[in-house]
Amino acid sequence: MSERLVFGLGRSGLGVLAYLRRKGLPADFHDDRPKAEEVAQAQAWGFAPAAQLSGYREVIAAPGVPIDHPALGRLRAEGAEILGEAELAYRLSPTPLIGITGTAGKGTATVATEHFLKALGFRALAGGNLDPPLLDIVDQAEVAVVELSSFQLERIVHFRPRVAVLLNLGVDHLDRHKTLAAYHAAKLNLLRNLTPEDALVYNAADERIIEGIQGCVARRIPFWPQPTPRQTNLLAARLAARAYAELAGKAVDEGVLEQAQATAPQLEGRFEAFARKGEVTFIDDSIATRFDAVRAALLAAPRPIAWILGGVDKGAPVAELREVVRERVRVILAVGRDGPRMAQWFSDLAEVVPIHEAEGQAALRKAVQEGLKRLQSGSILLAPLGTSFDQFKDYKHRSKVFRQVALELGAVPLGGE
Repeated sequence: MSERLVFGLGRSGLGVLAYLRRKGLPADFHDDRPKAEEVAQAQAWGFAPAAQLSGYREVIAAPGVPIDHPALGRLRAEGAEILGEAELAYRLSPTPLIGITGTAGKGTATVATEHFLKALGFRALAGGNLDPPLLDIVDQAEVAVVELSSFQLERIVHFRPRVAVLLNLGVDHLDRHKTLAAYHAAKLNLLRNLTPEDALVYNAADERIIEGIQGCVARRIPFWPQPTPRQTNLLAARLAARAYAELAGKAVDEGVLEQAQATAPQLEGRFEAFARKGEVTFIDDSIATRFDAVRAALLAAPRPIAWILGGVDKGAPVAELREVVRERVRVILAVGRDGPRMAQWFSDLAEVVPIHEAEGQAALRKAVQEGLKRLQSGSILLAPLGTSFDQFKDYKHRSKVFRQVALELGAVPLGGE
């Protein structure tokens, strides 16, 4: 029996085991609902299933395992230290880290920070909550940029990024964290180990952030929101790259950063008008599963809006969207497991069309057809609020299918007419 336990397999747990294997470190593993192929892979690498969930000093828990899981509670009570992928990388790799979190925009900011650092001459790699996992890239990088979810941040101990980026604190994952205070506390764990030698890039217009960073001793670098979320995220990323370069003693050429900004990558599934049929614009914001992101999408999309809503409910305060729905939405196309129930909050404000097709592609095809029946102008907006896992592999898959269906039903790609 090892003194180390990897709790939860899947993408994250197998990534941890692969990393430990490269380091020559032993571990046992456990999964509440093991898949035969994942167990076989772990055993092929030389790891053994836990005989009992007791007696471990270190437990590396996958992000999907709730922090209040009863087995983790028992292990903690025995004296085991519960940590996650980010903490493990910090302990076992000398590579300096830039940590980025926020309710919305952290993926865009992460890949943009990598982009700016590369422009400045650093061998930078990005990973973490987005692909690839942090442990896959941390030892190959001169500096690693890590996107951090609240699930990852609730299980850090000594983790200390050289630059921390805090984009915003909104509403999300109440199904997991139960209260907004607990969710924000997890996000603010990013700052817990910063020193005066580190830097904090933060949104100076977010009152929750201003309150949360009281007492943080890192060098503070504020930014203010720009006209679009993408521009805001690029600004935060640029400041983070510049801050790291200064910490590393490297001169910063603003002209280089300006040039890099013009070629910054765009991630899939973020708010993007991609096609049009007649006067109806198709907008893909498949990643919009957070209250703040969905509200921003509804405010930005041309009205009247046919809003594709649904998937798996994350516990967002749906009722708080009523005013923007009243003003901008004509029809709600309710898809997935929880869409029809979520849409009932708005049934007195807009027409609700339940989409009962169980298969994802069929559901989105039907939603688009129903939207086109009801609109002569405006937009069909995929900003689903619910997660994708009831009908799709992930939000990227949902995005791809939505775009494919729109084009099959006669939409023309923007710029391609």
